[in-house]
Amino acid sequence: MALKDIPVTILEAEEEVVKEFRGSTFHPPTLEILDDLGIGGYLIEKGIKAYTVQYRDRKEGLIAEFDLRRIKQYTRFPFRLQIDQYALALLLIEKLKGLSNVDVVFNAKVSNITDMGTYVEVSTNSPDGRTRVFRAPYVIGADGGNSIVRRSIGITFEGITYPERYITLFTPFDFQSHLPGFASVNYISDPKEWCIMLRSPDLWRVLFPTKPKETDEEVLSEETIQTRLQNLLSSEEPYPIVHKRVYKIHQRVASTYSKGRIVLAGDSAHVNNPMGGMGLNGGIHDANELSCYLKDIWFNKKDGHILKEYSSKRRHVAIQYVQKQTHQNAIIMSESNESKRRLQQAEMSAIALDPDRSLDYMLRMSMMDRSYR
Repeated sequence: MALKDIPVTILEAEEEVVKEFRGSTFHPPTLEILDDLGIGGYLIEKGIKAYTVQYRDRKEGLIAEFDLRRIKQYTRFPFRLQIDQYALALLLIEKLKGLSNVDVVFNAKVSNITDMGTYVEVSTNSPDGRTRVFRAPYVIGADGGNSIVRRSIGITFEGITYPERYITLFTPFDFQSHLPGFASVNYISDPKEWCIMLRSPDLWRVLFPTKPKETDEEVLSEETIQTRLQNLLSSEEPYPIVHKRVYKIHQRVASTYSKGRIVLAGDSAHVNNPMGGMGLNGGIHDANELSCYLKDIWFNKKDGHILKEYSSKRRHVAIQYVQKQTHQNAIIMSESNESKRRLQQAEMSAIALDPDRSLDYMLRMSMMDRSYR
């Protein structure tokens, strides 16, 4: 919207862009959106181009491999880009600083939001206790899974919370030098402890499920962490850990993405498990779609009710495709029944070996199937 010459005020609770370890996978259509914004090239320069995605078994090794270069006829970017999402945030903030129609306000934590009918009133608090009130014709709530905007206007967040927690470990250990042929994106099944391994420019992310009775303290202890990693790949030296994070996973979608002059996008509208790296990408797709609707309202004087169409379209994508796909990925990864596991692995191998089926599968996993748009 900022690039469409619409005046924008961004309210950020923190004092600067936070370098958090969150999402790290950027799919081809997302890279196309970012490239059109003039920052895709800079991001790609800094990231890891993951051309192959592998499905493995801890004992059996490689089950199936998908080469994303096969989708090059459909996209300018036939790969997954692996890079921490804060790298994108830093690029965006620099670009926004050069725009006269954008005001970025840090240390402005939203405390309340009220639709006044002809405008929206947003109250914020700063760390020193000051309260400020902002007014705007429309407000976008993109303030995460615990969205204050969503809660302030009474929109429910429907779905489930997975019973198990996940732990993600960040290590500079060079797995690829010890595992010839190992890809930068790996989904590794196991009846007792599956994992996901993703390479970023400086670190590997290794995600494990936790055991039901483990406390957070046990999960995050050095002994437990080293045991999990050593069971994955034996190393003479302890694994260096840069960061560790344990968290619950949800599959939830807001009951609506729009209410009057207030709209939701990203995690405030939908959250899902990380199997497939679709959460971050879906949020960017929301913003891209929403900007077109707001442009029509701002310049073409379209009625604000068209935001209901945005809500309907993006909710449909989140519920019928992203949620279903990521939940199915979770079921496959966590399957403990040996006969079912073997059947699933045989099916995945058959898909990878079939040119037509593998192409369709890669388009879906890359969010390039029409269903996601």
